[in-house]
Amino acid sequence: MAMIPSLFGGRRSSIFDPFSLDVWDPFKDLTSTETSAMANARIDWKETPEAHVFKADVPGLKKEEVKVEVEEGRVLQISGERNVDKEDKNETWHRVERSSGKFVRRFRLPENAKADQVKASMENGVLTVTVPKEEKAKKSDVKSIEISG
Repeated sequence: MAMIPSLFGGRRSSIFDPFSLDVWDPFKDLTSTETSAMANARIDWKETPEAHVFKADVPGLKKEEVKVEVEEGRVLQISGERNVDKEDKNETWHRVERSSGKFVRRFRLPENAKADQVKASMENGVLTVTVPKEEKAKKSDVKSIEISG
């Protein structure tokens, strides 16, 4: 059962989200269901002739608050944490919509990924992770071999 945290008056409560159940999604990543709503940070994954490129929306986070790791040689893990704004006794919140908490997203990399050469950069709240691909063996010209005898 998927639960999403919601904030009302500064207190967290959990409600059932029937639309988060993606049981039939063959492209589902390896994300734990125990993460917060921030875990729904949107990530695009495209493949170019040279690399696998992941783009993650992480608005408001600094690069020090995001971690990119490769586990078990083939699992790309993107994680981070957005902290809750500290409350002041003299302040009254009227609306709290921005999610906070930890998030973890995991993707199994394909065989052609060079997992030891992963690079990451962050600009304008978008994390870009580039995983180079192994070059395909070039097809050589056919060379006829003369048969002696």
